[in-house]
Amino acid sequence: EVQLVESGGGLVQPGGSLRLSCAASGFMFSRHVMSWGRQAPGKGLEWVSTINSGGSTTSYADSVRGRFTISRDNAKNTLYLQMNSLKPDDTAVYYCANSVGNRGQGTQVTVSS
Repeated sequence: EVQLVESGGGLVQPGGSLRLSCAASGFMFSRHVMSWGRQAPGKGLEWVSTINSGGSTTSYADSVRGRFTISRDNAKNTLYLQMNSLKPDDTAVYYCANSVGNRGQGTQVTVSS
């Protein structure tokens, strides 16, 4: 059974940082392109970032480029998203997903003073 379990969300002040993790199991993690997406209240799902299977190539939405960093540890079957300089507009439920569309339940990130 494919499982993707996000963690690391929480409440943070503007300008703060969080590191999200996504623990993967039930599929060959190291062979999959992995992505992060987010859904803000009342809005649709937004793509945030993608990383290739080996971790050498990354891409970011314009809204997060320069502030967020995606990475992975294939030995630990874990995907990460380091989020710095957080803004209130980053408030959303953050999801990880593999290349065939499986995704986790999400972790809530709230940026507020």
